[in-house]
Amino acid sequence: MRKSLQLSLTAVFAALHTVLYFISFGLWRNWGIYLEAIEGIILGPKIGFLAALLGSSIARMVKPDAFWMFGIIAEPVAVLMAGSLARAKWKPVLAAYVIMLSAYFIHPFGRALPVWTILDVLFALFLVYPAARFSKKLFKTDIKHLSMAVGFISFVCIATDSLIRIFLLVPCGYSLFPEFFPSFDGLYLVFVGAAVDSYIEDAIVVIVSVLAGVPLLASVVKLKILERKYD
Repeated sequence: MRKSLQLSLTAVFAALHTVLYFISFGLWRNWGIYLEAIEGIILGPKIGFLAALLGSSIARMVKPDAFWMFGIIAEPVAVLMAGSLARAKWKPVLAAYVIMLSAYFIHPFGRALPVWTILDVLFALFLVYPAARFSKKLFKTDIKHLSMAVGFISFVCIATDSLIRIFLLVPCGYSLFPEFFPSFDGLYLVFVGAAVDSYIEDAIVVIVSVLAGVPLLASVVKLKILERKYD
């Protein structure tokens, strides 16, 4: 990708990420999550991470909230993971999942919280390798194969967003901050309530990514805007 195109796409996606944050309503995360998978697939891990970091940071500087750090970390890293899978690189993603999930289950709160609240994250762990395999020839494949690759990547991406927030909240100790959750009972209630919303968001993200992302990616391939090299 040319440097000028990299800069242009970074600015465009950063602006989109910011705008989606401002128009968000409905479930517990902002609409920037619906852009994460496509952001990573098109821009790649490094540029995608930068665009998401800029967009999420600018949005929260303009409109701050108490949980600002969760989004600024979770959104860029989720894009980074999606970009890595789109380049058929699964080992760093798998390693990140193993480390964060191990830290979660080692923590007393992680063992006490219901396992069903993170089933999407556990399922995504087993989809990391298949997502990378389907992406082996992502920009040189048919629509059906492209749809499956985008679907897998988008699911792992949104689950990664959840996992990072969970990692910050439990193993990293943000749940102990009085302004967040004054007690374990408060954390428990939020986990149980947010899990249902999270599963709904997972489904919406996958549907949006496939319906909007696949035609966009097909156009990108047809116009030869991007050229990818895979190991």
